[in-house]
Amino acid sequence: MVDDTSAILLAALVGGLLASVIRLPPLVGFLAAGFVLHAAGVQPVPGMATVAELGVTVLLFGIGLKIDVRTLVRREVWLTASVHMAATTLVAAGALALLALMGVALARDGGVTSWFVVGFALAFSSTVVAVKVLEDRGASRSLGGRTAIGILVLQDLAAVVFMAVAEGRTPSPWAVLLLLLLPGSLLLRRTLSAIGHGELMALFGVVLALVPGYALFDALGIKGDIGALVVGMLLAGHPRAGELSKSLFELKDLLLVAFFVSIGLADAPSPVELGVALALVLLLPLKAVGFAVLLWACRLRRRTSVLTGLSLANFSEFGLIVVVAAPAGLLSDDWVTVIATAVAVSFVLSALPGRHPEYLVRWLRAVLPNRPFEETHPENRPLDVSGADAVVLGMGRVGAAAYRRLEGEYGLRVIGVETSRDRYDQLRAEGLTLVQGDATDPDLWVERDFSGLSMVVLAMPFHGNNLDALAQLRSAGFDGTVAVVAQYDDHLHEALDSGAETGIQLYDGAGAELADRAYTAAHGDA
Repeated sequence: MVDDTSAILLAALVGGLLASVIRLPPLVGFLAAGFVLHAAGVQPVPGMATVAELGVTVLLFGIGLKIDVRTLVRREVWLTASVHMAATTLVAAGALALLALMGVALARDGGVTSWFVVGFALAFSSTVVAVKVLEDRGASRSLGGRTAIGILVLQDLAAVVFMAVAEGRTPSPWAVLLLLLLPGSLLLRRTLSAIGHGELMALFGVVLALVPGYALFDALGIKGDIGALVVGMLLAGHPRAGELSKSLFELKDLLLVAFFVSIGLADAPSPVELGVALALVLLLPLKAVGFAVLLWACRLRRRTSVLTGLSLANFSEFGLIVVVAAPAGLLSDDWVTVIATAVAVSFVLSALPGRHPEYLVRWLRAVLPNRPFEETHPENRPLDVSGADAVVLGMGRVGAAAYRRLEGEYGLRVIGVETSRDRYDQLRAEGLTLVQGDATDPDLWVERDFSGLSMVVLAMPFHGNNLDALAQLRSAGFDGTVAVVAQYDDHLHEALDSGAETGIQLYDGAGAELADRAYTAAHGDA
């Protein structure tokens, strides 16, 4: 066991490093490591499945912390989720019917009902992969990111309903007591307000995800992962929900390594099973385009629609659960291997477009033209920064502090740009002038009027987004001053080398500000 454990850890590290070197998400390396380990005869070690499940549970709890329930009833969420699920089920069932006509025994033997069950299993998108893709792009709080997460939540709820019907497993009569979580959340929110930082904050999040989340819901006949999501949603909107989410970020990523490696360690398919799996993978482009078309029909812009569709263009681990939960005798055991293979391949393909899939957006320009300004979703319209002397991109604590200093100390007319709706609403209520949008979207900077704008401050929390915005500004012809905030020294040097005039490392800036305040407190204004 020790040898297998060492091999798994070493292969995961090497795979992640190699993927990073060729500018692919580390999850591709983890999957590849699993495939290599399986070929070498390495078996999953005891507890690996538990670690993987823990990672998924913590991930869903973290998603819940960011969900505004109102998002789920938006047209671009519920309409896209329901129509796409129905359409994908029909298309996949049709593809299996075609395979049956071609003489593929696996598709022929199950009959029409099995085609629709497998099609339904393929309609889901992976929450784990989609959220990782969004986080790698720094887009989880953007309109597209929030829409994708809302769609994933509705898909997960559909899977829970299916399993309850297929397994004949109805929630316990005691499940009604879960309504007590609503008043109980007041105690949880007060505890979150009073709890410390560091490991205590992270432990609090893990316990909530596993105990009142997973364990309680599972004991009452409801899928535990949904419980973790719900408990997270009960804390969404709390002033410290963001801090709690950040405290779990690295822990969640570390636990999910086991999830991705275990996918690669699954049983190898036979040639026939591999052929069927690859045939099903050919449906992924249709899945991506389907999401893009539906979102565009809901008045989202082309780029937002396409990038959101790409993040959802994969098959889900829930598909395996649906196949396993199908009524006895309906599907052969071979389908588990087929779906597992298709899921693993889709995970790899989902990560290949990378952080800059603009070429895919351009390919769909003729199919999905951009709408006139007045017909575009209110949260997805081009940025208007006319009349400003300075613009701050990213209105977190650092960006908001820069905004107030530029306005209060130097008398500049400042406009802030923020993707998070909650943060946008909060700062607008405080009297700051903001626009909501994704500053990394190249279309937002096309033909913008930069006259009178002398300064742009890049204060987005994700370094890649600051670099993207810097590139868009320069390519759009902006010749004013660009200042950047970076968390690490190498990030700051990279931004300066990419064309920023000045910048500051976050902790250096905090130290300088602290010294200024200490001197003022000791000596007054003199």
